[in-house]
Amino acid sequence: MTVSTVVEKSLETDDSWMNGQNRDREDLVASLEHRARSGQPMRGFKLNGCDLTNISLVNHHAKEGYQLHNADLYRATLRGAHCFMLDLSGSSLMKADLTGANLHCANLKGCNLLGTRFNHAKLEHVVWGDRVLQEQQAEVAPTDEERMDLYQQAEEIYRHLRKVFETEGLFEKAGYFFEREMVVRRKQMPKWSMPRLFSKLVDLFCGYGEQPLRVIIFSNIIILLFAMLYFISGVSFAGEQLSYQSGSGISQNTMAFLDSLYFSVVTFTTLGYGDITPLGLSRLFAACEALMGSFTLALFVVVFVKKMTR
Repeated sequence: MTVSTVVEKSLETDDSWMNGQNRDREDLVASLEHRARSGQPMRGFKLNGCDLTNISLVNHHAKEGYQLHNADLYRATLRGAHCFMLDLSGSSLMKADLTGANLHCANLKGCNLLGTRFNHAKLEHVVWGDRVLQEQQAEVAPTDEERMDLYQQAEEIYRHLRKVFETEGLFEKAGYFFEREMVVRRKQMPKWSMPRLFSKLVDLFCGYGEQPLRVIIFSNIIILLFAMLYFISGVSFAGEQLSYQSGSGISQNTMAFLDSLYFSVVTFTTLGYGDITPLGLSRLFAACEALMGSFTLALFVVVFVKKMTR
């Protein structure tokens, strides 16, 4: 039998896969493996509740894996399944059991992962997508009640994935899912409420403790902003006022700005050498910057230590 004949026969029987007629076959695992080896995409297969333990859906010696798109795998058992590079995008894995499965480099974009068990599964380099399905659906939900329910489901999924990755020692990915968990939790809070505003600020400044680079960027913005304020309001050095002067040349104003930048740095870091002192309104600016600098530096230490001690 030629390869083309096998492909044609496989495609002819796809209706039986899509309407669930093949679910009760004794040779279900072998039949599905044979269908996958045809190389043709498998779309809309109804496999809910099926026992697919130890199934092998690995496309050996190929750069791309098999495609099992939009499949119904609700409550399916895939314990120990070999799914290396398998494209499951759009499938329902709700309450599926993937304990010990090899999902290395698998594509799970747009999958329903509510209640999916990933314990002891190999999850390195899995393509999850930017957001889980429920979070995407919540953004376009027609009612507040439906939106809140979807956000709660998304939070549950992110929390489970975070715990799985922490157990596996993959802390970088665990941190990402923790950050997404906190984001969807924030979206469940009342709009314009103080808790939601505070949560948003924490996200912006440090990504809920997962983005130390954001703290550094925020610190640089503060330093530059206050340097400009000092440059406008003026600071004193050796009895001479340093500020922007419209009648001065570019070089003099540049030097004055650099001095203001230097003063902003030592004020932000609370070093306070005393060689440059604030004048007038600059005193208020300096006090505010010193307070913000103390808080930001403490925040950076906490975030950095959290990332490094995992």
